[in-house]
Amino acid sequence: MINLKKTLTMNTSFTTNVIIFFLLLGGQLHAQVTQKDIDAVFTKFNSPNKPGAAVLVAKDNKVVYEKGYGSANLEYDIAVTKNTIFHVASLSKQFTVFTILLLEKEGKLSLDDDIRKYLPEVPDFGKKITLRNLANHSSGLRDQWDLLQMSGIRLDDVITQDHVMKLVQRQKELNFSPGEKNLYSNTGFTLLAEVIEKVTGKSFSTYTKEEIFKPLGMKNTQFYDDHQKIVPNRAYSYKKRNDNYIKSTLSYATVGPTSLFTTVEDFGKWALNFQNPIVGGQSVIDKMNKKTVLNSGNETGYAMGQFVGTYQGIDVIVHSGSDAGYKAYFARIPKYNLSIAVLGNVSTMNPINQVFAIANLYLKDKFPKPEEKEKKEIIVHDPSIFIKLRLKDLRKFVGDYWEADEEYKRSIILKNDTLVYFRSDKSESKLIPISKNRFKMIGDRNDVDVIFLNNKLEGRKMMMKINDKKPIEFVAYTDVNLNEYKGVYYSEELSTSYRLSVKEGALVAVHHRADDIILKPINRNMFVSKKRAIKQLKFQRNKRGKIIGFRASNNRVKNVLFIKK
Repeated sequence: MINLKKTLTMNTSFTTNVIIFFLLLGGQLHAQVTQKDIDAVFTKFNSPNKPGAAVLVAKDNKVVYEKGYGSANLEYDIAVTKNTIFHVASLSKQFTVFTILLLEKEGKLSLDDDIRKYLPEVPDFGKKITLRNLANHSSGLRDQWDLLQMSGIRLDDVITQDHVMKLVQRQKELNFSPGEKNLYSNTGFTLLAEVIEKVTGKSFSTYTKEEIFKPLGMKNTQFYDDHQKIVPNRAYSYKKRNDNYIKSTLSYATVGPTSLFTTVEDFGKWALNFQNPIVGGQSVIDKMNKKTVLNSGNETGYAMGQFVGTYQGIDVIVHSGSDAGYKAYFARIPKYNLSIAVLGNVSTMNPINQVFAIANLYLKDKFPKPEEKEKKEIIVHDPSIFIKLRLKDLRKFVGDYWEADEEYKRSIILKNDTLVYFRSDKSESKLIPISKNRFKMIGDRNDVDVIFLNNKLEGRKMMMKINDKKPIEFVAYTDVNLNEYKGVYYSEELSTSYRLSVKEGALVAVHHRADDIILKPINRNMFVSKKRAIKQLKFQRNKRGKIIGFRASNNRVKNVLFIKK
């Protein structure tokens, strides 16, 4: 389960009588929660000179609070209200999944259908990708935004549904086999939107309006599929440059994973549909809430268009949204019939903080008392298994090591004739040898072996084995000759090239449309960067050791092939 406490590196308007009733009660909303309490959560957004936020609270089958704070448009000094329209980014995904489930309920499709049944233009990867795989992020499809950035496209460019579908059609490989693991993929939800259009014969925007928004009375909600369309009462998005706010442009004309425009007044009606379903019924909602079961049989915290986890020991269902300067977060706490949504228009905002600050107000007497967990004892090894190594033998293991899958560094240092596994100044562990290249980690509550390997082809490595789990592999940092990597590399899948050049003592990936990417060497076959477009390069060589290409990866795209020209 996702523990949201640790993540803090996921509508019916008020009538005049209701407002008067609240005022008579001194602003009391529920139990001891008052309007003043919630307003205090948004103090730093409640300024006409700053971007703002809007909040929605639904409790026990009714909306109990909806309000706006700050500015929707800094140029014209327009305040955020409950009727301000926000782009809510990935909160869109639950609407897309909901629509698919409506069609399944009507017998028009099945979640276990192959995507190519509806979209034969999707490449045949030799493995069935189901609609269920798309809906719960287990398809293995590379993420559209990360692919676009790797291809040199900026996310503030105009990006249309057609652009994304052409990108999908060019994909050569999957990140992994469908159902093998979860990796967040916006591509899957673009394809679900396309399936909805094929099955219904209507545009995704039209069909969702007819089947969801209109029946629920969400009169100011739409899927925005035309980036030039004018939308009254729309909030514009901002980011900070130094101490000033600047525009953060968004020109998406693509739907499914994103591009829902809505207000907190409308979103309250969506929240209430989970508490007391008007559209879809409880069976559809139950399917949405069901967690993913992988091919291995393991259950994950992903559901359909949502995440299922716990907060302070209470079950929650949540999702966030983030595009350009727009931020959104929606949390449902079914046990207490509580739903909270916060929408914002500045990139520095993290609305999860406001959502759970409000949850704390309502649930402060409901949190279970933390159980005292029995601490695992530190493992004490039999002293007879340890051996003594000479200092010169220990020194050959000293250095920095890189873990490629999760992308982090660890160091091996020598202290007082003892090897030390170094995480940070406040976290390190002694390593005591049990053979010439195998060590036990001392002072841990798990049985941890650290093994050092070295061969001419792959260089130095460090393997960490924790109990009976699969070993974690690290590669050692080594010095390289940067000139060896210079040249032009082309990807057929992305129809784009990068030129690798040496500038001011660093290897740099240059694309004609994007910012330069500084590449830091780990060893002769691996480089990493801090840029989102390319996080890691693995160079490929022929039998003579000459570089013939590389595989590029980032957060949600793995091993795209580039061939050296």
